[in-house]
Amino acid sequence: MSVTAKELASLLNLSEAAVSMALNGKPGVSTATRKKVMETAEKHGYDFSRITAKAPAPRPSQGTLYFIIYRKHGAVVTDTPFFSQLSQGIDSGCKKYRYFLNVFYLDEGDNPERQLRELIHFDCRGILLLGTEMLENDVLPFLKLNLPLVILDTYFETIEADYILINNAQGAYLATCHLLSRCREQPGYLRSSYPINNFTERADGFYRAVRRNGMSTPNSKVHYLSPSAEGAYADMTAILNAGEKPARCYFADNDLIACGAMKALKEKGYRIPQDVSIVGFDNMPMAAYTEPALTTVNVPKEYMGEMAVCRLSQLIESPGNIPVKLEISTTLVKRKTV
Repeated sequence: MSVTAKELASLLNLSEAAVSMALNGKPGVSTATRKKVMETAEKHGYDFSRITAKAPAPRPSQGTLYFIIYRKHGAVVTDTPFFSQLSQGIDSGCKKYRYFLNVFYLDEGDNPERQLRELIHFDCRGILLLGTEMLENDVLPFLKLNLPLVILDTYFETIEADYILINNAQGAYLATCHLLSRCREQPGYLRSSYPINNFTERADGFYRAVRRNGMSTPNSKVHYLSPSAEGAYADMTAILNAGEKPARCYFADNDLIACGAMKALKEKGYRIPQDVSIVGFDNMPMAAYTEPALTTVNVPKEYMGEMAVCRLSQLIESPGNIPVKLEISTTLVKRKTV
């Protein structure tokens, strides 16, 4: 006579729920417990047809990935649509490739080496690192872990690693060329006052477009604004109050800067786009609801997160892969500010 699941639980001094999870391949029990249950079930003649007659059990997880958000000077704001959509893509990728996901926040000055060493004591198969605010030296403690690593949203020439990021230069180039095709005047630049790699790459795209259209880059007005709507509004208001006349058109490093600058310009009586045209970057939800609606650069954020998990899964399954840099293409969303 075959043993029942209830009898197995009694034999092993386990709960019936734990035995059921082990027999049906569900998460919630350790590998050692699952092995003990399966071996005891076979030894005592458990009728495994009871399982196969049911719907197929889900394949077990391959372990846990850590999504680490490194915060340095505040440019990474975790309650923004950009971050939430990126996170959704990572979560979808983890479900597709059968990984659990843990999110871990790491602030500069928190002794990252000690905190990261603790990760290897958990079931950490690989790391997705949001490097938006990072410099080269900030990455070094992660390389010492000898864990599969994919860096998101930044790139360092001197560090050999796998990168998934936005094609920032392409997006800025497209946006600036669109401004020039419509306004046909020297464009200005609403540049972030926070020095991060994404904005540096967007600056490269902006200036390349200016040169491509036969203009001199030093002739472009550059205003350094905080990369938030409130900060950009305050900074742009101060610039206009000082008597600065705005350029005919501007490329902005992100939508928050564009929206803050638009508010300041409108309060000073400038009409958009009749007097000043503006293009943003990121295609945040607010961009569709500004007055007028903001022309901007769209970034497929969820896809970026999914591709990061896909690449990390490849590194886990096939160690020794040659590092790659994958840039996610952007598109221009034409609305009413140009």
